[in-house]
Amino acid sequence: MIDLRSDTLSKPPAAMLAAMAAAEIGDEQYREDPTTNDLQRRTAELLGHEAALFVPTATMANQIALRAQTTPGATLVAEERTHTVVFEMGGPAIHSGLMVRALRGEAGRLTPEQIEEEPELGRGGIVVLENTHRSSGGRIWPLDEFRAAVDAAHEKGAILHLDGARLFNASVGAGLPPSAWAGLADSVTICFSKGLACPTGAILAGSAEMIERAWESKFLFGGALRQSGVLAAAALYALDHHVDRLADDHAHARRLDPDAETNFATMENRPGLKDELREHGLLVGDLKPGWVRAVTYLGITDDDAEEAASILDEVHAHA
Repeated sequence: MIDLRSDTLSKPPAAMLAAMAAAEIGDEQYREDPTTNDLQRRTAELLGHEAALFVPTATMANQIALRAQTTPGATLVAEERTHTVVFEMGGPAIHSGLMVRALRGEAGRLTPEQIEEEPELGRGGIVVLENTHRSSGGRIWPLDEFRAAVDAAHEKGAILHLDGARLFNASVGAGLPPSAWAGLADSVTICFSKGLACPTGAILAGSAEMIERAWESKFLFGGALRQSGVLAAAALYALDHHVDRLADDHAHARRLDPDAETNFATMENRPGLKDELREHGLLVGDLKPGWVRAVTYLGITDDDAEEAASILDEVHAHA
């Protein structure tokens, strides 16, 4: 069975597990875990920010970013299928008291005009942009469009948060450093448990002042850790060994869908399609209403991609 439901199915290779076992560790709550501190310094620099904070998941990182930078009762503006709006279980309202304005965008992107026209958006509020955008099929924000949206948010007096769970896919796909987008945002989240193949872990980066405030929310949300260097070592290994290879995932996705920008191949759904694909040995996942996705990742080989493409061709031919 070829399982392309999500890149969260990626598994740490033996060399990553060895790095985890050999990690130098300390107590993270005392800020004395050297490997975690290393990761935080390195990712802050990589993303163009002053400081960073390691947490268990990207959802937690997003929610900490909202709580640390907004005022209860203020407005969050995001594209309607953004992860923070759809998949984080009402977190903006529950944890930060934010009113959510979910706007329809093209390819997961909001225009500056949409942001400018939001009457309730202002100081204490936040705009959340996602790159790559999951529900539009792993699409990359063009840098000039991203910059214009950031400027529009700042002109309204709002904070701009980048959900960059798959930012390294955008970076490799566009041939730009991750800081090209991340450095424009007030805060940014990256996830290590998708294409980077770590067992868990995420980073929130931003100003040193914001990261200090974020520590409070990290404790509040139950994200404080002890010998977290075991997990941070996996993330450091991924930065050294798993970023450039994302290009392989993108090539595999294009074998399934020539329009794929990163590691998502997308297709329109129809009744019974997922069951038919499963019967032929291929698992695909949900993208958004009316669409499914096949997501490539570490462990999916050239042969797997060829076989998956053949299965798709056969099932579509008999539709």
